[in-house]
Amino acid sequence: MASKRRGPWSRLSEAEAAVNRAVAASRVGRYFKLDARKSSFTKELRAGAATFLTMAYIISVNAAILTDSGGPCTARDCTTPVVAAAGGGSSTGTPPGPECTLGRPNPNPGYEQCLARTKSDLIVATAVAAMAGSFAMGVFANLPLALAPGMGANAYFAYNMVGFHGSGPISYRTALAVVMLEGIVFFALSAVGLRSKLARMIPRNVRLASAVGIGLFLAFTGLQANQGVGLVGASPSTLVTLTACSDVDPATGACLGGTMRSPTFWLGAVGFLVTATCLARGVKGGMIYGILFVTAVSWVRGTRVTVFPDTPAGDAGFAYFRKVVDFHMIRTTAGQLSFGGFRHGNVWLALLTLLYVDVLDTTGTMYSMAEYGGFVTDDAGGGFEGEYRAFLVDAGSTVLSAGLGSSTVTTYIESTAGIREGGRTGLTALTVAACFLASLFFGPLLMSVPPWAVGPSLVLVGAMMMRVARDIEWGDMKEGVPAFVTMALMPLSFSIANGIIAGLGVYVALHWYDWARHGYAKVRGVMDERRNQVAAAAGEIAPAAPAQDVV
Repeated sequence: MASKRRGPWSRLSEAEAAVNRAVAASRVGRYFKLDARKSSFTKELRAGAATFLTMAYIISVNAAILTDSGGPCTARDCTTPVVAAAGGGSSTGTPPGPECTLGRPNPNPGYEQCLARTKSDLIVATAVAAMAGSFAMGVFANLPLALAPGMGANAYFAYNMVGFHGSGPISYRTALAVVMLEGIVFFALSAVGLRSKLARMIPRNVRLASAVGIGLFLAFTGLQANQGVGLVGASPSTLVTLTACSDVDPATGACLGGTMRSPTFWLGAVGFLVTATCLARGVKGGMIYGILFVTAVSWVRGTRVTVFPDTPAGDAGFAYFRKVVDFHMIRTTAGQLSFGGFRHGNVWLALLTLLYVDVLDTTGTMYSMAEYGGFVTDDAGGGFEGEYRAFLVDAGSTVLSAGLGSSTVTTYIESTAGIREGGRTGLTALTVAACFLASLFFGPLLMSVPPWAVGPSLVLVGAMMMRVARDIEWGDMKEGVPAFVTMALMPLSFSIANGIIAGLGVYVALHWYDWARHGYAKVRGVMDERRNQVAAAAGEIAPAAPAQDVV
């Protein structure tokens, strides 16, 4: 009787099992507790790959958002136009003013080149911060959680703190100092155990509304032209309106050639549907597929949606893109910190806002991931194994990110993709770190991702942040109104800080009477008890007479 031959899949499974047994028995396996957490080496690798695919979009998205702030670029980087002289030849014209940074009436070549360098630096800064944070989370906390610069905080940094192309109240260098100081404060709060107490001080409904408001803020950003698909634009009569124009006046930004005729908008809309369909069907890495599709189409030259138009800037971008692989060193954003502007009140408001967002985002995400992965134990007092080190790693990563020129780092909810794949140890986070390391060598490709490919992902991130709205107590107006004010003012005033301040202010205004009445009743009860004690001690209240026997 002939022996049954084993197929290639059977031999591969046996080889995988042998590798898993060898790693589990090694010092590495014992350190990461593979057997104790019922996991395996290859399962951790697959989990890390799944997590990276779901959050890889952050490399290009974060760099694009932060570049909108202008980074270290200023009016000094603008080139002076060359004008024709009266007798022939040419001469330099009048040096441009601060308006050259806004691209009006036409983009300034020198400033645009500075922005391109800044974006290249920020791509590297994002990848390095994510790599270092994920590596530290895996090695020191032994948790399958991935870190990267957070959405929401980066938008607040770019559009509220520094402002579009430096038009905000805080300079880029000072804003980086604020981010670093926030990371140090968060590290100290985590080290002494005050982080969770600080999070509990914020009213629950305002906390939930903050997440919803930031989601609306991101969606609104993704719908605009600067960092999105260009569906929404300015209107002189209604403030905002539908645009998606086929052409825009460079001087005023007014819509020319009719609305809803922008080819890049319709391409971005297709990318939105691709990504939304993948997310709806639970496709792993679904967030990135729409970006890849739109970007690939936009790389084709000679089309109306190309990211490489037939201009000097387009030619230069295409020449860099053709290199495909290139390792870029950070030249302009690293170490650009300045604490000289801390005498202004806007700086301290920004610090408190970043700390508020970081505490809520990190605390909520980590506990959600720990609950989802089954790490929460009664022995830890309702916490989870590695909790203390995890918060220290998160805060320390923010300090590093600020030093590189990027914004606040946080734990990513996309870590659920890896946990769903079976990731239970720090090897998952180490795999994510290795993937971010590999991405450092593909700067030319990451630099060529257009805004209309990034915009749909911002809208969908905002959509996913809406889910917590159902947990707000809408039936109680004292809870629902502050929550609504919080989430409404963030996109409508284009400021995360304004929404938080207004929500907390309305909450205090609606609850002060209840607090005052409760406090008065409590104080009165204590005073009455004390009065009785003093009276009893003075003999004014006679003790009860002893019971008499009845004959």
